[in-house]
Amino acid sequence: MHIFLGKTALLLKGLLITLIAWCLSFSALARDLQVSDEQLVKVEVATLLLTQGGTPVVLLREPGSSEMIAIFIGPNEARAISDALQDTLPRRPMTHDLVNQVLINLDARLKRVLIDDLSDGAFLGFLEVELPGKDDPLLIDSRPSDALALGLRAGAGIYVGPDVLASAALLDHEALENQLVKAAGISVSEATQDLRAALDLPDQPGVLVTETQGSATDKGLQAGALIMAVNGKPPHTPMEFLELMRQTPPSQEAEIAYWLEGEELRLHLKVGFKTARPEPRQRQHDSQL
Repeated sequence: MHIFLGKTALLLKGLLITLIAWCLSFSALARDLQVSDEQLVKVEVATLLLTQGGTPVVLLREPGSSEMIAIFIGPNEARAISDALQDTLPRRPMTHDLVNQVLINLDARLKRVLIDDLSDGAFLGFLEVELPGKDDPLLIDSRPSDALALGLRAGAGIYVGPDVLASAALLDHEALENQLVKAAGISVSEATQDLRAALDLPDQPGVLVTETQGSATDKGLQAGALIMAVNGKPPHTPMEFLELMRQTPPSQEAEIAYWLEGEELRLHLKVGFKTARPEPRQRQHDSQL
């Protein structure tokens, strides 16, 4: 009986894989990849930020480069990307977590996220999925925001085409300097004179903490604090805060000096940026959540 059930499960699994591959092939044929594999350049997610109008933006860059590719995304994708960057699983699976679990349980692998083209101001992308028993990967047409959210959760590499990479040169970097930036569970914004007066903050260089999560919260950092230094250097803008955090060696913790409720305090925090390709994580069974 157990042998019969095992064979039935394998058969159903094979049929499901075939059905999914057949359905997805229609999406894959929606358009062609616009660049050759040799033209693709590997990038990483630098950070998430919010524009002054409240629109989430994900920033991509080549490792070690200061040039940023800005992709405007929706709030749901922003939340999924933020959770993946912080290695946080929601209590119940979001859409991107669910799709990732489907791929894992089907022995499929999301190998790469490809953002290959820019058309009428909109970025275009693909998911490159390896299916068991298939020699060639399947290319699935996808919005870059969804692809990035899923790719980060699955541990996929992120690659962009030449036109996408060139868009970084058109980005107004000065306009990004004072946007809301998040790193290591700490969201910061510009500490304007009005905010300094309202919160009774000291008149010295620093950025304002607007929200904390995870270890940052556990170690006492709160919204309303003024971060005065990261590893001994003052961040004058949110983007400088991001860069100082990223400069922390992987084997070390960032030392953050901050002012809160009339006291100068310090904490040490693991930065944990995802720059390398991690192994996909297995989700706990629902009964354990």
